[in-house]
Amino acid sequence: MKAGARNAVRGLALLGSVAVLALAGWLVWLLPGPQLVAVLGLRPVDGTLAVSECYDASDAEGYPGGTECKGLYTPRGAGRPPREVLLDGAAGKHEPGSAVPVRIARGRAYELSALAVGHVGAVTGFLLVPFLALASWLLACARRGGAGNGEVHLLAALAGLVAVFALSVAAALLVALVTAVL
Repeated sequence: MKAGARNAVRGLALLGSVAVLALAGWLVWLLPGPQLVAVLGLRPVDGTLAVSECYDASDAEGYPGGTECKGLYTPRGAGRPPREVLLDGAAGKHEPGSAVPVRIARGRAYELSALAVGHVGAVTGFLLVPFLALASWLLACARRGGAGNGEVHLLAALAGLVAVFALSVAAALLVALVTAVL
């Protein structure tokens, strides 16, 4: 391959890698990003949820999905009326009438809980890993100036998916431990 063609391939591969990373960031911001920020408590509390009932939830396939609570959400600040909201992935079964500080994302309330951190963290990781593997392969192509060996990047992606599962479980256990101590 001539030097001009090799430089063109490098430029396209580098541009493709940047585009893939930008797409991954946009998808994380669009899909699990608001829930992740709310669950981790990276912004101030939006208001208080007066719990009316808590129950064991299940996912679409019928598997246990943790605890959900319904209640009346009262936003911080004046001028906004209270409304009925669902607390998704509650830290535990709250007693009816108890006030829980929550953050709102996409019409649902969230609090710091081990199950919610593990679930949202896993969704975020499983979304990111394929994009990171593709961007890594494109960067390798840019470095070589031609198509690189994709098997290594595929194996790294598979290892990354296993690592996401392990890290989400570890994060959930860490949050459970910290919330139990505090």
